[in-house]
Amino acid sequence: MPEIDRKGAAVLPMMSTQCPFCSVQCKINVVSEPLPSGRFQYRAEGRMNAASEGRLCVKGQNAHQHAMSRERVLYPLAKKDGKFVRVSWEEAVSTIAERMGAIQREHGRDAVGVYGGGSLTNESAYLLGKFARVALGTKYIDYNGRFCMSAAASAGVKAFGIDRGLTNRLSEIPETDCLILVGTNIAECQPTLMPYFNRAKENGTYLIVVDPRETGTTAIADLHLKVRPGTDAALANGLLKVLLEERLEDRAFLRERTNGFADVEAHLKGLSLQDISELTGVSEASIRKAAIAYGRARTGMVFTARGVEQHRDGHMAVRAYLNLILAAGKIGRPGSGYGAVTGQGNGQGGREHGQKADQLPGYRLIENPEDREYVAGVWGIDPAELPGKGVSAYEMMELTVSRDIRGMLVMGSNPIVSNPNAGVVEEGLKSLEFLAVADMFLSETAELADIVLPVTSYMENAGTLTNLEGRVLLREAARPAPGEARHDWQWLCDLAARWGKREKFSYSHAEEIFEELRLASKGGVADYYGITYERLRQEEGIYWPCPSPDHPGSQRLFEESFAHPDGRAQLLPVDNLPPGEDVDPEYPLLMTNGRLLPHYLTGVQTRRSPSLTARAIENVVEIHPSTARRYRIEDGALVRIRSRRGTAVVRSKVTSGIREDTLFVPMHWGGIQNVNLLTNPLLDPVCRMPDFKVSAVAIEPWS
Repeated sequence: MPEIDRKGAAVLPMMSTQCPFCSVQCKINVVSEPLPSGRFQYRAEGRMNAASEGRLCVKGQNAHQHAMSRERVLYPLAKKDGKFVRVSWEEAVSTIAERMGAIQREHGRDAVGVYGGGSLTNESAYLLGKFARVALGTKYIDYNGRFCMSAAASAGVKAFGIDRGLTNRLSEIPETDCLILVGTNIAECQPTLMPYFNRAKENGTYLIVVDPRETGTTAIADLHLKVRPGTDAALANGLLKVLLEERLEDRAFLRERTNGFADVEAHLKGLSLQDISELTGVSEASIRKAAIAYGRARTGMVFTARGVEQHRDGHMAVRAYLNLILAAGKIGRPGSGYGAVTGQGNGQGGREHGQKADQLPGYRLIENPEDREYVAGVWGIDPAELPGKGVSAYEMMELTVSRDIRGMLVMGSNPIVSNPNAGVVEEGLKSLEFLAVADMFLSETAELADIVLPVTSYMENAGTLTNLEGRVLLREAARPAPGEARHDWQWLCDLAARWGKREKFSYSHAEEIFEELRLASKGGVADYYGITYERLRQEEGIYWPCPSPDHPGSQRLFEESFAHPDGRAQLLPVDNLPPGEDVDPEYPLLMTNGRLLPHYLTGVQTRRSPSLTARAIENVVEIHPSTARRYRIEDGALVRIRSRRGTAVVRSKVTSGIREDTLFVPMHWGGIQNVNLLTNPLLDPVCRMPDFKVSAVAIEPWS
């Protein structure tokens, strides 16, 4: 029997688990040690695995602190007379069923929406999608991963025919001759990957980093292109233009394995490198140097992340970099490929299996008749019963304002902080007739809920997650659930039963759900059919697609062909666009946002870790010394930042490591420190990604 701590929770000598945060998904052993006081102290140790090679960053080292926090929601809560009171699971689930049922009876099935998260296991993500479409029958489901990977995902599908984070293995990074990192700060966002890049440098790799700021990642770069926010597509066009002028393209690869190059070549001839330099703020000499280094390299890899993707033209900006890769022929072979660096722990798997508005399990499309028929067959329903395509995450928030959505279930997300134009989002959530939130903590969103459901943490629930490589990993449960916390799948099944769907949601454990997921994904683009819990325990992780139990998994994509029906990749001309919102006399600066090493997403979990909170206790704005002098901003002073949408108050941090025309504000705080009170809700027309990275703002001392 395990020992019991003073709060009544079981204490095991060693708990083997997996970090809940970024897309590396490092393996962890949490060791408990008794103290003379009768309390226990805990320490986390990295466990050997292929992705992180046994490393942990500061977040992984302290993740157990939030799982064991006294602030955990341990019992169902209902808001009565404006205050939360403890209620039974029976009352909580019955209330959700009754209130949402009443809304749907009066206003139609689509009057209720479901909002998921990119940190949910594949099993939870799959079941949430099934729940929305089969139990609720609503078309409105999307998730916060829309803000993470949608631009790169849609670009990969259009260019390659398939979207997987990395087209090859992490272990190939040190083997490549040239690396281009675009809008990704690996040192703070995926720090356990930095040794791969350090080894590459030791091996002579030429490293190019594209970022408006100086970061821990740019510090090891051979060439730093300090691009103006919102002009990434133009910069990629400039690189490709030089590549072609220097005759460094791979004509044989283009001829044999791609379509569309002639149109791209003609388009680039009409562009001026001088104009591109003026638009991007990167010198012609630097653009030329970077392009030649990549073009002449025997092997090369390009990685993109939110810095290039979270724009009104994020899809096309990524397409421009994919054009560069394809023109150089640097993909589908060792040391050459593309990587979309996933931000969230399961941002990849979360969209593959049903949380995204237009997708069914296996990356099937909800508007494709054959896909609908196949998944409906797995679920035992008529295809006509499946709803159609909904809208993106932010658009769902707009529908709460317009009252098209009147009830909502939020699971594993904090949209009141993570969405752009957060003031409007708060207005919409407050106007709902009913809001239910499933979370470990009373997040800013949960504070607005009518019902809060206590859910298990990463240490307590078992399931699979898909890391940035496309490698499926099994995370075992490491300790019992505290209080009355339940696994997501348990209460979803209970709730589905209230709507008469018990037979469609009858599972006894997570593996049973995964077995159904395997079947639902079979034959799809993201085919998990050959992956089983037994194999994952034996092999640690398996790359998808994996179509059969005897298939080894697809470690490298596109070695012989791309995933389009004709086997060829597609290039596409990309326009040079200015930032989605430009400066003017009232709002003279561009603001961009991003992450800090100690925190994760909206900080709901990391701000419950004392060791992490101590490293970054409040939000800051990075501002160049010349800009600070111009606006009378002193280092360390409180400042007010204004945009056309709202105001935030944060602490100033004067640094020469940022462009003079740019401010940088992290995204991990709510309330008056919430940078997303300011951000632009302009959406990419292809993938519906909001333009988080460019907002015209003004700054002034706060008093």
